[in-house]
Amino acid sequence: MANSALLVMDVQRDIVAMADDGSGYVPRLRKAIDGARAAGIPVIYVMIALRPGDPEVSPRNKAMTDVVRAGLFTEGAPGTEIHHDIAPQQGDVVVTKRRGSAFSGSDLDLVLRARDIDSLVLTGIATSAVVLSTLWHAIDLDFGLTVLADGCLDTDPEVHQFLTEKLFPQWADVVAVEDWLKAIAPQ
Repeated sequence: MANSALLVMDVQRDIVAMADDGSGYVPRLRKAIDGARAAGIPVIYVMIALRPGDPEVSPRNKAMTDVVRAGLFTEGAPGTEIHHDIAPQQGDVVVTKRRGSAFSGSDLDLVLRARDIDSLVLTGIATSAVVLSTLWHAIDLDFGLTVLADGCLDTDPEVHQFLTEKLFPQWADVVAVEDWLKAIAPQ
């Protein structure tokens, strides 16, 4: 795990409010973050934020246009902040993106390459959005991949289940937070 990083993606106040299903997602993710830190694995937060006036949003992009219409993800708005229960600590990197993938419109690849990171552990909301698009992008960039199935959350449980049980295992190791924590625990 020496060349790995834990990506905590789009776990922002408004997104958690929309997606949290009462299953203990945020405390479980907090355990994964604490475990990564204890094992010396860098924690990198990825957040979506759009500039005021949304200059990066094309009317041809239905998903982003819908986000703007809903008034979500404006840079500096309280709801765009990373959820306070998993807030970054000193030394954590926070990357701002402008699209679905953690790599799109961000400097994530630069941050990872500068730290010689070649393997990613993916978590975040939503499984069908940032996790899926980041996984595809990371595959094309030749990163090793692990997805923490219960470290991801989606507003559609059936879609989450399909992705974590059927699709993601074709390209990534898919494990539960507790199993990953056991595997990375300092000996």
